[in-house]
Amino acid sequence: MSSSLIRGKYVVLGVASRHEATIIEDGAVFQRDGVIVDVGSHEALAAKHQPDEVIGSADDVVIPGLINCHHHVGLTPVQLGSRDYALELWFATRIAGRRPDPYLDTLYSAFEMIASGVTTVQHLNGWLPLPLSNIERIIGRIIDAYDDIGMRASYSYSLRDQNRLVYEADADFLRRLPDELAAELGDHLERDTQPLDEQLALFESTREKYHGRERIRIQLAPANLHWCSDRALAALRDLSEKYQAPMHMHLVETAYQKEYARRRGGGTAVDYLQEHGLLGPRMTLGHGAWLTEGDIELAAETGTHVCHNASSNLRLRSGIAPVNQLEARGVNVGLGMDEAGINDDRDMLQEMRVVLNVHREPGFDDSVPTSAQVLRMATANGAQTTPFGTDIGTLEVGKAADLVVMSWRDIAFPFLDLDIDVSVIDAIVLRAKSSGVKTVLVEGEPILRDGRFTRVDREAALAELAASLARPADDDELRRIALSRNVLPHVRKFYDGYLDTETRDPFYARNSRH
Repeated sequence: MSSSLIRGKYVVLGVASRHEATIIEDGAVFQRDGVIVDVGSHEALAAKHQPDEVIGSADDVVIPGLINCHHHVGLTPVQLGSRDYALELWFATRIAGRRPDPYLDTLYSAFEMIASGVTTVQHLNGWLPLPLSNIERIIGRIIDAYDDIGMRASYSYSLRDQNRLVYEADADFLRRLPDELAAELGDHLERDTQPLDEQLALFESTREKYHGRERIRIQLAPANLHWCSDRALAALRDLSEKYQAPMHMHLVETAYQKEYARRRGGGTAVDYLQEHGLLGPRMTLGHGAWLTEGDIELAAETGTHVCHNASSNLRLRSGIAPVNQLEARGVNVGLGMDEAGINDDRDMLQEMRVVLNVHREPGFDDSVPTSAQVLRMATANGAQTTPFGTDIGTLEVGKAADLVVMSWRDIAFPFLDLDIDVSVIDAIVLRAKSSGVKTVLVEGEPILRDGRFTRVDREAALAELAASLARPADDDELRRIALSRNVLPHVRKFYDGYLDTETRDPFYARNSRH
């Protein structure tokens, strides 16, 4: 049996409301075998328990582990040669780019996440190259990376069976292209087109293989409405019901996706999901930047979650999600960093500040996000979007001992006045930096201790990743680079005039969300 006492000048157990958090001053958490057994004052717990070790000090602050509930890749698109275009054009640029070793690539972003206090990640895998044996190999390498570094991870292989490049059928788009380019793009799409039934079976086989691992869960990911046929939606709904598996689905990330939904079903994308029985507590909507007031009401009524990806929405010109309205209506909103944060990294402390500030609408009313609210989004709210649910997200007896120990001095030095109007939570959300993260525990195990990773040699892993990509681009990579450049103007042309008058008008767009 392994036990530890984790102490701090302030121990934040969780967030009680928009303006209140439960904090124990000079507090401690006692855990045994990865489960929180006791919380209270350090003096009382030190006298009551005989831990194997003491972690933290009276100069530290302890918070629940942070949760990144929307993540895709290790090396960022920019690192792989793709600039921040508008999303629909960005899809075309992603045809190009290196395909790094999935194990090392996963470790790369895991290092960044853990260093900023992230203990749990929702990994949404995108399009992987066939054959099936290769996809299974890549999935295994990704899950092994999380297992080896010690993170808690929920893995999903995003399912898509149509409209692979633009918001219309592949065959229809190919007819828009010059014959030679159409043949080349058709071959590219066909090469990695996986039958729907095979994708559905892949979820079941992956779940059977990995679901028993303590820190790994497998869930479903309908990629997006435009990527899923009605048959796919029905099959995903049935699998979710059969296994009680959560689903995470990109939705109305852009105005173009909002218009696609109108053309497909005559209403909103959220209406369409409701008609097909997909909304509810097992569904998380990723992005939701173009949700209408009616969509928000429907999400609240059904208990559907939303994952907010503020930096990604800004970088890819997608829009600003109606987070204030979602929170006011009681919709559970978690936080994700998507491909990368505003500084092209995976720093959740930084992402929290982006969220806190980007939604500060003009005026004096109490509707903008508070520090406590944002911390809750990054902890307890995010937990509800994963299969780990209420086992994580707060520091309570019986929950998993996923904690972050940060230097209070790093936050408060050389001066910080907490006697007037600044709270401990304000100080953490507004001032904490990754440089001040000292120790990160998952199930009571320090996977980062005193700023160093305990299970994996970071320097060696990154050196191996760098060496693996130092070679010149191979023939397949050169082919995809050329294809991406040739297709991009035609993708841009496809979307010319795509938006209807209402969706295109900024007044309509703004007021349809508020």
